[in-house]
Amino acid sequence: MTNAFTRPALICNNQSGSFDPAILQAIDAACRTGGAPLVATIALPAASLPDAAMLRARDIDLLLVWTGDGTINAAAARVDGWHGAVLPLPGGTLNLLSKQLHGDRPAPDIVADALVGKGRRSPIPSIRSAASQAFITVVAGPATRWAEVRETMRQDGVIEASRAAPEALDQMLNAPGVRVAGYENSYSAIILTPTGNGIRADGILTDGTADVLRHGLAWLGGDFRDGPSEEIATANTIILESERVISLEYDGELAETPSPARFSIAASAVDFLATA
Repeated sequence: MTNAFTRPALICNNQSGSFDPAILQAIDAACRTGGAPLVATIALPAASLPDAAMLRARDIDLLLVWTGDGTINAAAARVDGWHGAVLPLPGGTLNLLSKQLHGDRPAPDIVADALVGKGRRSPIPSIRSAASQAFITVVAGPATRWAEVRETMRQDGVIEASRAAPEALDQMLNAPGVRVAGYENSYSAIILTPTGNGIRADGILTDGTADVLRHGLAWLGGDFRDGPSEEIATANTIILESERVISLEYDGELAETPSPARFSIAASAVDFLATA
């Protein structure tokens, strides 16, 4: 099949613990073999994320983003209005968006397929709020404190993480929860997922010691979705309420918002390329 892309650029983070020069060389080689040598390599954190004007000025038509999910989110937000396509690659810890679009595959293999016409280009469902967007999930509620424990464990080790864990456990069990407007039950966290039918809201379950332990392990292991949960609702708009400021995690990036908080389903403003 004919390659529809001829001028790709790559975003990577050469200070990330997941960065591997050998994989970078393999991505570069896959581009050259596919007849589309890299026009630019944008290495974070020294360089800044490109915007749509920069990509248009260099006639870049495919943006390879070999980073974690949070940086893929930020990169896509920066190129609103650009008419190329974003190709997420597994360059972080969880790589949830890459797995969603390509399966659990190495970055060079994904690039090779994309450049021989095996990719499908389209917008993907996203969740938008007044402040941000998410392509994978928005997690809301006091249990997001476990995300900070997880980052402490990655950066400083298990001992430091164990010191932060009791506070996360206390927040999970005792802090005011979050609820979907129109529903009575509150949860220590609600997971919002963009789907083709709207936003799916799931509340995590902490009915007993076993549930709490499973959630703690799920968060520390990286994928909070592995913990027990129940579906609350699916709708184009979800409004979350709480008795205090709502803690959030957009595709792995932490934030806060006053209550109530409104989230709406939307198509991404830029096309993504999927190879699965």
